[in-house]
Amino acid sequence: MSGRLRVLVVDDEPVARAGIVSLLVRDPELEVAGDCGDGRSAVAAIRELKPDFVLLDVQMPEMDGFEVIATIGAEQMPPVVFITAWDQFALRAFEVHALDYLLKPFDDERFAAAIERVKRFARAGNVGELAERLAALVQAPAANGWLTRIVVRKASGAVFVPIEDVDWIEAADYCARIHARGKVHVIRETMQRLEEKLDPARFFRVHRSGIVNLDRVREMQPTPQGDHVLVLTDGSRVRLSRARKAALEEKLGQPL
Repeated sequence: MSGRLRVLVVDDEPVARAGIVSLLVRDPELEVAGDCGDGRSAVAAIRELKPDFVLLDVQMPEMDGFEVIATIGAEQMPPVVFITAWDQFALRAFEVHALDYLLKPFDDERFAAAIERVKRFARAGNVGELAERLAALVQAPAANGWLTRIVVRKASGAVFVPIEDVDWIEAADYCARIHARGKVHVIRETMQRLEEKLDPARFFRVHRSGIVNLDRVREMQPTPQGDHVLVLTDGSRVRLSRARKAALEEKLGQPL
């Protein structure tokens, strides 16, 4: 390792952020490149400052740590040490995917151990492996196994659609159109893979090319063709195939 490692600190709590900076400046092998209090500022700082690694708070309003990584792109993201208040169960993901993590509240000894791990990693220069692990972490489901957000790639970065905002999803060749709160987002994902990632208690496959959020269904209407249409709260009309009607009745526990 030649020169000092430049580190960016990202934490939405000013006191915690100042405390981390005060620990970093004691180390002659490190240089604090900057500090940020929110995810959007972190994205801008990472792109501008190009730090050697980032101490990244996971839980931040508006744009959390995962969204920062997704926006930058795992391949361009510097090595990450996560800072989190999540419990040990949730930390299993970090143990597998992250360079290291700090569980709040952490002491000076644990902090020093994480920094030493960063230094060893920097000397080894094994960045490609970490990028793959970060990419897997960003796409990982929530602790209960289901998606909590859908990441929509854009030329300017990424848009994050909370799963509760999704009205319905329709197939579009090898892509899917996400209808959410009056907007349509296109992602490169098959309906089958999406269905496997969505909570079946909330989302239902109404036909081969459609999945609806059951919380958005306002009523069901018959059609002259003998099947039915689900009318959503935003006025969208989504066909319910005859084959899937029985499955929906079974899910709801009552005839329709």
